[in-house]
Amino acid sequence: MIFNILAAMGQEAVEATTQIVAPVKEQLSFSLIDMAFKGGFLMIPLFILSILSIYIFGERWWAIRKASQIDENFMRNIHDYIHEGKIKAAISLCKSQETPIARLIEKGIERIGRPLTDIQTAVENMGNVEVARLEKGLPWLATIAGGAPMIGFLGTVIGMIQAFYNMSQAGSNIDITLLSGGIYTAMVTTVAGLIVGIMAYFGYNYLVARIDNIVYKMESNTIEFMDLLHEPAGK
Repeated sequence: MIFNILAAMGQEAVEATTQIVAPVKEQLSFSLIDMAFKGGFLMIPLFILSILSIYIFGERWWAIRKASQIDENFMRNIHDYIHEGKIKAAISLCKSQETPIARLIEKGIERIGRPLTDIQTAVENMGNVEVARLEKGLPWLATIAGGAPMIGFLGTVIGMIQAFYNMSQAGSNIDITLLSGGIYTAMVTTVAGLIVGIMAYFGYNYLVARIDNIVYKMESNTIEFMDLLHEPAGK
């Protein structure tokens, strides 16, 4: 009998706990959504900057990924074509690759017959163009990384000004809600600005590291190509 009573009491406690926890979870999830709307008008530019940073990162990541894909036998085939006098075949191979390294080598092959200094200059100039093409959009990502937290801090200042203004207007009838509302807005914009800025900052540095790796490969292949032009024709 006692065990039956304890079991019934335990079942009632579980049901009561479930009824309490469910509204709490619902209220918590709703507050996270409601928080974005109560952040003020500065949440709009922060939202736009977040979408823009995601788009730039995705577009640059895909372009850099394609630029880093190159056939391991590419330079060996170029070496064979040049020493066999198959210049057109070498140029066709470069065009089929569609990578920065292939375009560098193509520019150098097109200058074969001119002084080596002219060839090297043409290749270096093409390299600068390719690096600029890879870095397209990165200045915007860096600007977002620095600008988004500043917008968030601006929201903090505006929220604090609003809170103290409401307190000054209230006179002796000061209510805690007058202060908490402004601070709430201030904290929301600060958090949102930091989140967007951190995302853009890490994305920017990741892309820069990938580009540096491609630039290293470009320099390595350029040196190999120039050494190839110095080799005897029968080698």
